[in-house]
Amino acid sequence: MDPEQAHYDAALGRITVAILVLVAAGSLFCGFWRGWTWGLGFLLGAAASHLNFRWLQRIVEALGPAPRVKLSGRFAVVMGLRYLALAAGAYVIVNFTSLSLPAALAGLFVPALAVILEIVFELVYAASH
Repeated sequence: MDPEQAHYDAALGRITVAILVLVAAGSLFCGFWRGWTWGLGFLLGAAASHLNFRWLQRIVEALGPAPRVKLSGRFAVVMGLRYLALAAGAYVIVNFTSLSLPAALAGLFVPALAVILEIVFELVYAASH
């Protein structure tokens, strides 16, 4: 396997683990701090953003030098409508459930935090080697 591809796969693995840990910790924290409506809101927001992260990962893998996946027309439509789907989800949370919108919005930042943690890991690892 190409060393760059191995590095990419290892980073993606660490990011995925970080996302799962942050989702669990954030949901538990929100649930204990403000109740189940916050915990579930955070979980739904984090799940939506993780799905978006996976879709973006598929695009990157399809556009890379050695494409590992093939994108379909249906996938392109879904990618184009993902922000509309996110807005619809927020609308449903606000108007039809008692779930916390601020917690759901906080959950949307989970993959971004996981990527920041990976950047810090890479900087520390590069400095020590």
